[in-house]
Amino acid sequence: MNSKSSQFLFFKQFILIIFVLLIYSFISEPLYAEDSLFIPDIETYMQIGAISYPQISGDGKIVYFTTWLTGVTQLYRVDTDGGWPFQLTFFEDGIDFYSLSPDFNLAVVGLSKGGSEQAQLYLVETSTGKITQLTDVEGAKFGSPVWSPDGSRIAFRSNEVNGRDFYIYVMDIKTKNKELKFDKEGYNYVADWSADGRCILVNHLISNTNRELYLLDMKDKKSTLLTPHKGDVLFYDTYFTTDTNSIYMLTNYEHERIKLARLDVNTKKISFVIEKEGNWDIEELFLAPTGEYLAWIVNEEGYGRLKLYDLETQKFLATPSIDGIVTSPTFSNDGIVCFAFSNPSKTQDAWIWDWHNKKLIKVTHSTYAGVDPSSFIDPELIRYNSFDGLEISAFLYLPSGYEGGKLPFVIHAHGGPESQFRPGFIRHFQYLLRNGYGILSPNIRGSSGYGKEYIKLDDYKKRTDSVKDIEYATRWLIEKGLTDSTMLAIKGASYGGYMTLAALTSYPHLFAAGIDVVGIANFVTFLENTKPYRRVLREAEYGPLTDMEFLTEISPLTHAENIKAPLLIIHGENDPRVPVSEARQIAKAIESNGGIVETLIFPDEGHGVGKLSNRLIMYRRMVDFLDKYVKK
Repeated sequence: MNSKSSQFLFFKQFILIIFVLLIYSFISEPLYAEDSLFIPDIETYMQIGAISYPQISGDGKIVYFTTWLTGVTQLYRVDTDGGWPFQLTFFEDGIDFYSLSPDFNLAVVGLSKGGSEQAQLYLVETSTGKITQLTDVEGAKFGSPVWSPDGSRIAFRSNEVNGRDFYIYVMDIKTKNKELKFDKEGYNYVADWSADGRCILVNHLISNTNRELYLLDMKDKKSTLLTPHKGDVLFYDTYFTTDTNSIYMLTNYEHERIKLARLDVNTKKISFVIEKEGNWDIEELFLAPTGEYLAWIVNEEGYGRLKLYDLETQKFLATPSIDGIVTSPTFSNDGIVCFAFSNPSKTQDAWIWDWHNKKLIKVTHSTYAGVDPSSFIDPELIRYNSFDGLEISAFLYLPSGYEGGKLPFVIHAHGGPESQFRPGFIRHFQYLLRNGYGILSPNIRGSSGYGKEYIKLDDYKKRTDSVKDIEYATRWLIEKGLTDSTMLAIKGASYGGYMTLAALTSYPHLFAAGIDVVGIANFVTFLENTKPYRRVLREAEYGPLTDMEFLTEISPLTHAENIKAPLLIIHGENDPRVPVSEARQIAKAIESNGGIVETLIFPDEGHGVGKLSNRLIMYRRMVDFLDKYVKK
């Protein structure tokens, strides 16, 4: 071949390569690119994975965690140096909780059927996954298992006597024989077991904002109130020191905010370990097994910041540079910290922080189901004033590239009500944003995270004040030109479901649609039919059944004729908290008034939708409903 032919052939090959590369660059443009017409469907978003409740073994070699990626929540373990997770449980309805033995060879898990929350206890061998049932009492609810220091017994709560009161029992793991140890009426749970094996801490709930702490001496079977107080005070996340003379805990005793404190068991005196943590609540305290270190989370306007503290030197330890929500911190024996972390653009995974060497390791790698993480959007923290001048914090989500104009918008009302909207990773939020929706998530009065006074601003007779906070959230959106009443929906679950119904009945002109998930429609029937063990705690928040006139007046069912917007109602047939009769009452009332109402009742769910297969159905229905009635 002559030189000219060679040059011509080379030129043809070069042109062909350039052509192929151009074609490839065109067809290989990511399907999730911002300028692409393709957007993954809601079912894809809902299959983005996550883990919860990670715990590191004493030797630091294994992390245990739960995830629902197979369809329901199960227990797994994974080696910290890599490898595929090993599934330990395979229950049809998944597990509700787990507690690891001191040597990490065993776990106690709680299992309930169909969302009933009537958990029975099972023993799991963490090396093989072998299962042994420990309790089998029909209709009873078991919980808060805590292991004895030698791993031979567990202490737990159960309402098996009357279905109402949670008493404390101790069971021998080998014989399954259990003994009643604490029978104070009401809602009790096991908080900790002393290192010498003699004492148990019991937390007694008077209400969701008022608790007591009891010391139960296993030897003489006497219980002592450690926290006498006046008014509403919280005591929780309690840990014996290794000598059993003191207890580390979180409390708002004599403080507006929740602080880290130490209680002297003999004198009952409470002293505060860290006074200057800013104007924020401390949450999720954890004491290292060796008693050397403390970990806790500071709730800064909904974000969770990890703090580590050396008790011997009384100095803070280095923490990783991450921004989002840290939760569930635990220590290995040498002080390595494991925790769960998420933020609006990262799903929740397990991480390890080696503060000795300043090394941060991601242990689990949840799937993003092919959705591009760079498309996820962070919210903006905004504030607006309500009817009485009270400042309300809220998280505002706007679609990528928003340059002004009115959007279809969703107001998201959180549950609780003693809860708080936190800016973690929320799958359906990201889907709605990708499809042009805006979202506003306010922390209305009554929310936790803003102090003792704020959380009580909606109690009993002040219930409708919190509904007004929703009204002023809509006013803020409309005044900012972000939306209008023809493009605005409200949704929420549990108390958020009530808030949805209350907003639709109180301000029917403001909303184009509503979605009520397991919400309260009638406070009288709700209190009459909720599980007996919950009634006292809920009456402290909403008002007593003896005041039926007030409860009736604040019930959305009483004003159902005001609901003009189409409503989607979602509920679980086995809901023990807000019975499904609440959904059926409000649906019937709207139908009789000629309104538009759709219902989706799951026969195998309880207070919320836990199974992945059902969540796919629920969120598809929600998206179709919003697109039909809100999106223009």
